[in-house]
Amino acid sequence: MKLIGKLLLFILIALLLLILACYFLVQTRWGAAQVAWWVTNNTAYQLAFDAVDHRFSSPSHLLLKNVNFGRKGQPATLDAKSVEIGLSSRQLTDPLHADTILLQDGTLNLSPNTAPLPFQADRLLLKNMAFNSPATGWDLSAQRVTGGVSPWQPKAGNVLGSQAQIQVSAGSMTLNGVPVSNVLIQGSIDNNEVTLSTIGADMARGSLTGTARRTGNGGWIVDSLRLNDIRLQSDKSLSDFFAPLTTLPSLQIGRLEVTDARLQGPDWAITDLDLSVRALTLSKGDWQSEDGKLSMNASEFIYGSLHLFDPILNAEFSPQGIALRQFTSRWEGGMVRTSGNWLRDGKALVLDDAAIAGLEYTLPENWKQLWMDKLPAWLNAVVVNKFSASRNLVIDIDPTFPWQITALDGYGANLQLARDGKWGVWSGSATLNGAAATFNRVDVRRPSLSLAANNSTVNISELSAFTGQGLLEATATVSQLADRQVNLSLNGRGIPLNVLQQWGWPVLPVSGDGNVQLTATGKVQADQPLKPTVNGELKVLNTQKQRVTQTMRGGEVSTAQADAPVSTPSP
Repeated sequence: MKLIGKLLLFILIALLLLILACYFLVQTRWGAAQVAWWVTNNTAYQLAFDAVDHRFSSPSHLLLKNVNFGRKGQPATLDAKSVEIGLSSRQLTDPLHADTILLQDGTLNLSPNTAPLPFQADRLLLKNMAFNSPATGWDLSAQRVTGGVSPWQPKAGNVLGSQAQIQVSAGSMTLNGVPVSNVLIQGSIDNNEVTLSTIGADMARGSLTGTARRTGNGGWIVDSLRLNDIRLQSDKSLSDFFAPLTTLPSLQIGRLEVTDARLQGPDWAITDLDLSVRALTLSKGDWQSEDGKLSMNASEFIYGSLHLFDPILNAEFSPQGIALRQFTSRWEGGMVRTSGNWLRDGKALVLDDAAIAGLEYTLPENWKQLWMDKLPAWLNAVVVNKFSASRNLVIDIDPTFPWQITALDGYGANLQLARDGKWGVWSGSATLNGAAATFNRVDVRRPSLSLAANNSTVNISELSAFTGQGLLEATATVSQLADRQVNLSLNGRGIPLNVLQQWGWPVLPVSGDGNVQLTATGKVQADQPLKPTVNGELKVLNTQKQRVTQTMRGGEVSTAQADAPVSTPSP
């Protein structure tokens, strides 16, 4: 028995000496290399570290120095100066589940390809780490990260686990191409739902604070978000800038506040923007709201050729549409004001009142094409119940037929300016007049126009202007049918006879001032020339009593007659 006891004691002492030898050897560079070699050759992971440091003053903690770890064939998941592992009694039953894992001074790269990792921890702590998470839908890169995840239980396709509390700060971060700094995030993960109870960051020389939740289907619920003093420049067009909002399954905005923001892109800019949005949901290129509100004002807004100063917009959202309570802006030296409703049923914009005053506006070169273009899908009809214009200057610089109208005033009622996605004057009445005008280098005074439209015809009951020492008066009808038939009757008394030549009629064989009578028909169809459709008759009598009668067929004058002046006998 004594021999057996001595043998057992010898074995125990040998085991203890072996354990002590391994303990001290592991803490050498050679021992660390052997452990790393064994892990690399016997698992699906590769591991390298310089040494292990263990102190009896902290017996439950191991410190690995200069650690490089990752899955074979993939970029390194971890590269850190030190990894401190806190052990507990749980290691007896679950050796790869640590109490704490502290990563310090390094880089952590997490992606679906690196998960699941072979170990877990009650707490994963980061201190002065860089963090990258590409190919996860978040495209996240952060530097000087400090914080933790509790518990940390990585799973396949989910590197942070399905249940965890998160609290991290970062000196700088780039999320989906948007750089921010001094970031603070607190929240939790519950399976596919993410709750961010605290979001704070400095962004674009301003600040961002808020709370948000990501639902299981990938949509977001923004309970509150506030942006202050943002100064953001983008290389994207305005539509591309907001495109990420349309790619989300849904975006529910509880409260969004923007204060004193300045945003700029290649062909757009907005200065000193104050914006408030309440209770609005964006989903699949559309929106929904039960009782939402939008308020906006800015000092300047630029979009292509559109340049607004001091725009103010107040609107309310409902299932029926948008109530436009107020829109006012200074534009092209003048002022624009309107209010009304956009109706979801029929996609119609109905303006109760629209006023334009003091404009000095030059029409864009392609305004005729814009007039013919199909309206966007969300706008099928435009109706203006009451319209007024005062002291406006409108210019068209088309070299083939330039014109301008000075001090343009007008009013209208029940005007339908778009129908079935097409611009036009489909119904209603309007009267326009100006102080002076120029049409293809012909000066006129006091031009005036009155019209009334219905489903079949636009009736121009008055079209008049003074030119030279005389007066031009005309009436016309324009068919609303596909052929767009036009009937014109024009009378001129004491007018310069070359006026009609400037407006497209062939040269007359007489000159000077005189009287004219013109009746003509034609078709003003889109993308079709007008001249070949014109038929008419012109009668002219000049001050020398010379008479001319011309007949036009297909845009060509077929007959012309000039009578000699009638002599008066001497008394």
